[in-house]
Amino acid sequence: MQRTSTDVNGSGTPPEPPSGRRTGRRDRWAEHREQRRQELIGAAVQALLQHGPQVDMDQVAATAGVTKPILYRYFADKSQLWLAVSEVVAARVVDTVAPAVERVREERALVEATIDAYLGIIESEPTLYRFLMHQAGHPGIHQVVAGTSRQVAAGLARVIGDRLRALGLDAGPAEPWAYGLVGFVQAVGDWWTTHGQPIRRAALTDYLTTLLWSGIEGVRRGADLAPELTRAHERIDR
Repeated sequence: MQRTSTDVNGSGTPPEPPSGRRTGRRDRWAEHREQRRQELIGAAVQALLQHGPQVDMDQVAATAGVTKPILYRYFADKSQLWLAVSEVVAARVVDTVAPAVERVREERALVEATIDAYLGIIESEPTLYRFLMHQAGHPGIHQVVAGTSRQVAAGLARVIGDRLRALGLDAGPAEPWAYGLVGFVQAVGDWWTTHGQPIRRAALTDYLTTLLWSGIEGVRRGADLAPELTRAHERIDR
C-alpha cells in the first residue's frame, strides 16, 4: 500500500511534538509574562508614591523604564492597571490588619489593636491609601475595597464572636459590630489622611477605641443587668 505524505506514522496523521514539551514552553512563557506584569505593577506603585494619585501612564512607563506601548501589552488601559495596583494595596491592608486581629484576646485590646493596625498602614503609606479610597468610583476598584472590608470584618467577627461566647453572652452582635467597626474606622482614616494626619496616631487610636469600646461595654452591661431586671419584674408581678 502506498502511503500518503501525511501517513508518516502509519495512522494517516502527522506526528505532533511531545505534549510535555509544548506545555513546558507555554508554562515558562506564562510565568515570564506574569513576572513582568508584577514588575510593572510595582513600578506603578512607585510612580504613585513619587507623583501622587494623579499619576499618568507616561510617568508609570518612565518609572518602569519601558515605553507606553509595552505597558499596554500587559494592561489594556489605565483602568486595568489601577485595578491591579488597588489589589496590591488592598492585600497590604489585609496582611497588616488580619494578624493584629488574630493575636488579641481581650475585648478592649481587640478593638485597639485592630484600629492601630489599620491606622498604621495608612500612616506608613498615605498616598497609596488615598489612591485606593478615592478611586472607589471605579467599579472594579470599588469591588476590591468592598472585598477587603468584608475580609477584615469577617475575621474580626469571628474573634468577637468567640470572646462573647467565652463570656457566656449572645454572639449575635459579633458580625454587625465587626462591619460597623471596619466601616467607622475606614471613614475616620480617610478623613485623617485627607487632612494631613492632624492628630497623632496613638491619640486617634485611643479616641476611637474609647468610643467603640463604650458601645460594646454597654451591651455587655445590658446583658449583665437582664437577669436582674427579669427577677425584678417577677417580684412586681407577684
